[in-house]
Amino acid sequence: MASPGTNSPMQQTTENSDILDLAHLTSEQQTKRDKKIASISDLHSQTAQLEAQVAEIKAKLKHDPSTTVKRHIRLLHEYNEIKDIGQGLMGLIADARGVRQVDVQREFGVGDRD
Repeated sequence: MASPGTNSPMQQTTENSDILDLAHLTSEQQTKRDKKIASISDLHSQTAQLEAQVAEIKAKLKHDPSTTVKRHIRLLHEYNEIKDIGQGLMGLIADARGVRQVDVQREFGVGDRD
């Protein structure tokens, strides 16, 4: 058995026959081989471009968690303030009409969970 790093006689024979086979390719076979090599090269290039795009997109998606939490808290505060104002206005409308606030909410399409 051959030692690691050296080719066995069988491997050398296979490699030598591959080289000989390449030397005896017809022009049509050589053209097909060249096209396949070019295609493989193009695929490697496309893969590298796609990997770069993926890395770029991932970088855009990553935000500092504390910044995200602060933003969500700020947006919740804004939502709650707007909701409170809306409920206050619907309460005033209900009082002016002499109806329940729930009836006014239904009229404006505001559900119980909104």
